[in-house]
Amino acid sequence: MQTDRRTLSPFARFAWCLLGYDVLVVAWGAFVRATGSGAGCGRHWPMCNGEIVPRAPRIETLIELSHRVSSGIGLVATLVLAGWAVRAFPAGHRVRKGAYLTAALMCGEALIGAGLVLFELVAHDASMKRALSMTLHLTNTFFLLAALAATAWWASGGREPKLQGQRAVVTVAGCLIGAMLLVGASGSVTALGDTLFPARSLSEGFAQDFSPGAHLFLRLRAIHPMLAATTAAAIVVGMGLLRTLRPGAAVRALSRAASALAACQVAAGVGDVLTRAPVWMQLVHLTLADAVWITLVLTTVAALAEAPAAETGPTEVLPARM
Repeated sequence: MQTDRRTLSPFARFAWCLLGYDVLVVAWGAFVRATGSGAGCGRHWPMCNGEIVPRAPRIETLIELSHRVSSGIGLVATLVLAGWAVRAFPAGHRVRKGAYLTAALMCGEALIGAGLVLFELVAHDASMKRALSMTLHLTNTFFLLAALAATAWWASGGREPKLQGQRAVVTVAGCLIGAMLLVGASGSVTALGDTLFPARSLSEGFAQDFSPGAHLFLRLRAIHPMLAATTAAAIVVGMGLLRTLRPGAAVRALSRAASALAACQVAAGVGDVLTRAPVWMQLVHLTLADAVWITLVLTTVAALAEAPAAETGPTEVLPARM
């Protein structure tokens, strides 16, 4: 991909800004969970405690309400993106398809959030239903960020990916993406365990994790770091393989960024364990996970756009009507 920040179309800039905004919204959602504020609006959605604007709200209500407002802004902005894509790109264009998928996943995100509230899978609930809902939420969020990142990439001049002759790339990237989904799901439940079963010291935390009667969330707290470290090592190796298979400039830059972010993620995870997961560290940990995921997806998209045989035609010119 050959592009310059100064020549990005308004649509592309909007898509990249929306991606950054959504990462912040995801982090704020984690803050809602970490502070136990998920029930701040009671069992009401989309209203808050039966009101549009609650009177004399508690701090938990303000935190939950602000997350709903920020998520609503993200939903509206995503619908704007989809409508803009219809006007700016021809039917069947990959940017249109990416914008449509992003809008669908954003609607799914809103429905999952509503379900968590309406079924009271928030606050101090420690049921398996909540663990499954957290896994579903995390998976949908990852796919949402992936679709939006790909849309922004293509709108910035990224070429269309091709699957023919790409078995090696698909195998490597598919394994890494699957591993990231597994680690992300275990991490979401682990973070929930940190919230529901806090430890006052590192020794107390280890005692909780390895107790014979430990809750499943606590058992994952012991397993998740090993999964995360193994996946980070696989990402470093896999990104090196992709650079060898598809040595284009975009793949080289993105794959190196993914490897570096994976290493930072492991360091943040170690810090999370040593400090017994304070809220701010959980937010850093999650944001780094999102960054690793996005760069991994973009590396895959860029690698699939490079054909095995030389396909060195000029970069596609995007429509001017944006």
